[in-house]
Amino acid sequence: MKRIQLGNTVFEGQNDAYLFDRESGPTALVDTGVATDEAREQLRDGLAEYGREFADLDLILLTHWHHDHAGLAGEIQDESGATVYVHEDDAPMVTGDGANHRAEIEERDLFERWGVPDEKATELLEFLGLHDEIQGDSPTVETFTDGETFDLGGVELRAVHLPGHAAGLTGFEFAEDGETHLLSGDALLPKYTPNVGGADPRVEDPLGTYLDSLARIVEADYDRAWPGHRDSIKDPAGRAREIAVHHRERTERVLSVLRERDAPDAWTVSADLFGELSNIHIMHGPGEAWAHLDHLEREGVVERSDGEGRYELVESDPDLDAMFEYGDEGDESPVTGATTED
Repeated sequence: MKRIQLGNTVFEGQNDAYLFDRESGPTALVDTGVATDEAREQLRDGLAEYGREFADLDLILLTHWHHDHAGLAGEIQDESGATVYVHEDDAPMVTGDGANHRAEIEERDLFERWGVPDEKATELLEFLGLHDEIQGDSPTVETFTDGETFDLGGVELRAVHLPGHAAGLTGFEFAEDGETHLLSGDALLPKYTPNVGGADPRVEDPLGTYLDSLARIVEADYDRAWPGHRDSIKDPAGRAREIAVHHRERTERVLSVLRERDAPDAWTVSADLFGELSNIHIMHGPGEAWAHLDHLEREGVVERSDGEGRYELVESDPDLDAMFEYGDEGDESPVTGATTED
């Protein structure tokens, strides 16, 4: 496996694409980067370092639908004829089909549900409109589900569905040099904690779903993870625990806001958590606040006003240990013994 790092000034920072190129198998790329001139040239240059170009690619495997991971897939497919694979839950978002952030906002009345002020809603829509081009050309895709495998000639990738940040987010597990590795996409990042709630509002119970994905990574105990951004992670289980700690602590902060304010909405809670928000964070901030509020509602800790996106605390001292447990027969919480990083 060969890593190609790409610049990304639109979203979080350095993207990673991964090249598999063995004589006995197809030439495959995991993720493509965003459809900007900079990322396109960097990907071309990175492939050229290994004697390859877009036209040589046979397979493209996408970890999820977000544009900084799938943006160049259609262009590469047009040039190479490569087959593009994506999890079935994210296929509509990759192929277009009228599905994108703006469509999800409208379909789900997110601004009203989250209490986003009109001027901030306008700012977000303008930001999304200015960046339509980074979505790139829509490819034709083949879909897969959890557990399916891809034979790349001497190495086999197994799909590991890790939803939360996105409905179809999938890592790819493989063995190399006696160790187990995970291409984790945005399910596990070395510096930031992946956004839940705002990054893909299609996900039901986004926080609980993501905690289950973190637990799956802990249980697998991979030797190393290769994320969608920045550098590799030497202790994936430890990093998964750190992120679980982060969300437990964020839950405590949300509870503090609920104790101090009279039935706040998600936007009000996000202002206390994150301060002033701009561009894509106008969606990510209240989305993550909503993910925590929604999880607390499912646990019977808060109640939501009928017809309104306001939440009232009904259990002032909930059992957070129980809320952050996983597994059966007394398995440890994924937060046990971890330190946090925001």
